[in-house]
Amino acid sequence: MATLLIKNVQLIDGVHDFPERSDVFVAQGKISAIGNFPIKQADETLDGQGAYLAPGFIDVNTDSDHYLTLFGYPSQADFLKQGVTTIFGGMCGSSLAPLLYGSLEAIEKWGNAAKLNVNWHTMAEFLASIDRRPLGVNFGTLVGHATIRRALIGDETRDLSKNEQKVFEKTISKALDEGGFGISTGLGYVHGRETSLPELKWLAGIVARYGGIYATHLRDGAEGIEASIKETIQVAETSGAKMLVSHFIPFSKSVAAYEKALRVIEALPPEKNFRFDIYPFGESMVPFHAFLPVWAQGDVATIAKNVQDEWLVPRIIKEMPPIAGDQATIVRAPGHEFLSGKTLAEVTAMYGLHDAREAFLRLMASTGARGTVLYRDLDETLARRAIASPRSFVASNAPAFDGKPPGTMFRSERTTSTFSKFLSLVQDESLMPIKDAVRKISYEPAQFFGLTGRGELREGAIADLVCFKGAETKFTIVNGKVAVKDGEFQGIFNGKALRHKK
Repeated sequence: MATLLIKNVQLIDGVHDFPERSDVFVAQGKISAIGNFPIKQADETLDGQGAYLAPGFIDVNTDSDHYLTLFGYPSQADFLKQGVTTIFGGMCGSSLAPLLYGSLEAIEKWGNAAKLNVNWHTMAEFLASIDRRPLGVNFGTLVGHATIRRALIGDETRDLSKNEQKVFEKTISKALDEGGFGISTGLGYVHGRETSLPELKWLAGIVARYGGIYATHLRDGAEGIEASIKETIQVAETSGAKMLVSHFIPFSKSVAAYEKALRVIEALPPEKNFRFDIYPFGESMVPFHAFLPVWAQGDVATIAKNVQDEWLVPRIIKEMPPIAGDQATIVRAPGHEFLSGKTLAEVTAMYGLHDAREAFLRLMASTGARGTVLYRDLDETLARRAIASPRSFVASNAPAFDGKPPGTMFRSERTTSTFSKFLSLVQDESLMPIKDAVRKISYEPAQFFGLTGRGELREGAIADLVCFKGAETKFTIVNGKVAVKDGEFQGIFNGKALRHKK
């Protein structure tokens, strides 16, 4: 494997202390030496010109698997250009493996898997499939609770029978044995909403035995967020599992409730391994159906039928919350790609309507209820407060592309600049010391997910590296190879499928 010499950089990882300027020699995909090497030769030399060199950033919650851009846009260059070298998927109860029957109905609210060649069932087979494909970043996944549950009992929301529990436990255990990093639940979605507390404790207990992570989309992220957090803490205390609350974000309509929930989290004893992820923007990205009353939700076919039923539509509109059309941007509208990037207000005018809710239902009907919207509904001041918390991780909660407009889907700032924005806040608004910021997006998530050899700068560590100045990424290195230089993807696919080790 080619060698690489990185000269004249300021090393920073939030763990070790380094001289003001150093050189780094990379060989066989790892950091071979750190020091000053004025005459050392390598196959390739990069001059950092005094910029920071940090471990590659880790995005703990992405949607590249849900939207299937992991396959359609394998470079994942939108992440690489921000210095992200490792991403995680399988969040919110939905993963690409294991598949009991080889179908991907659990991700239908995000992506259309009809054109994807699903040639796996088990976690081992899925990760082996990833190994055979080109990939720009390292990728690890959790096991989706709804993915397995729906395969077992379809769209029913009842408790599992004893036999179903046995199958469930065997399936989860096998997936964790084969490299899954834990399990995720989507308690805010229709297929997870009615999951009982005993079932959650049981699931988390299985994960704890493997040293894995229990990640959850809260049952209620708005006015009921404090109760949802207390429920999650109860699951953590009973099971002993590591806990990650997915996209713990402050909705403008429930600021007081969020502040209380945040205080509850921050009051936990330091030894409790309880974290949440958040992004530094004011928009949430949600599937179309999230705006519907609960009774009108279900699988995609049921939703599509409901929003076209002339008897149900007036009731749905009446029970939907008001939607500010100018604050909602269409991210994805299958079959109507020309609407991608337009606001709901523009779509409402196109339909000749006055009520954004009515236009939204018509849009859902025309897309078969498959689509996503970016909605500006968060309190950014409170989000700043939360992202500075020692309990937080930074995450995009978004899919990445190849660094160019995909044509069929609107690329939000979450996709293109989550980590750049975070670094800007750190340095321009003194959100926290830069050393702590780098630790938050590299070493700490590496430790939380059990990524041995990643997340720090030391001899023998894996050479996932990012060189940055301000919020600008100068170059990104994945497993020892230069993937991005001078803002451009270099055509290097050196990412790996990551496997959790107990």
